[in-house]
Amino acid sequence: MMRISQLSTASRVPIPTIKYYLREGLLPAGEQTSATRAEYGERHVRRLRLIRALLEVGRLPIASIRKVIAAVDDENLSMHHVLGTAHYAIAPVVELHAADEEWTRARAEADGLIGDLGWQVDPDAPTRDELAQAILTLSQLGMPATGEVLRSYAEVAIGLVTEHEINSIPIDGPREAAVEALVIGTVVYGRVLDVMRRLAQESASARVFGISYD
Repeated sequence: MMRISQLSTASRVPIPTIKYYLREGLLPAGEQTSATRAEYGERHVRRLRLIRALLEVGRLPIASIRKVIAAVDDENLSMHHVLGTAHYAIAPVVELHAADEEWTRARAEADGLIGDLGWQVDPDAPTRDELAQAILTLSQLGMPATGEVLRSYAEVAIGLVTEHEINSIPIDGPREAAVEALVIGTVVYGRVLDVMRRLAQESASARVFGISYD
């Protein structure tokens, strides 16, 4: 067990920030040892790491982080539903255009791709709308995404998820540790994938246009 100052050192989170998380209910209360002192454990260190990943890497607002934390703490939720909560918290709000023919086609294309891949995705998942919005935007910009291109991105996603996310979850340990690892992996590896794609794009551009940094 540790005092709040030691928790701050272990987690690299300032004491005022820890107290804020406690007030907001994002961090569980410590074990009260006196009227003015509480002690904290490894669970609190893990939770602070989770909050920092969601806040600093995932760039989620406090309200969204609160939803994810609530799902993590709800032992009645399956790990699959906890993951869904994290996905939906990360997803941006997509403006729906139910009466728009172009939007309807884009959504149908997104649903068709998901079906062809054999992926089990909730029919109401906001990620379906995200994909549809991306397909629609590319089409409107005169750069329609072909099925071949979309499938190539799907193959990258499959490899990332299978090798570095789902299989790395410590499912034999405490549930809390497993779901926290699942959420962190979802957020951080998603950011890693995006950053690596942009790095690769810059490198390819340099090669095509004859730029060298050597």
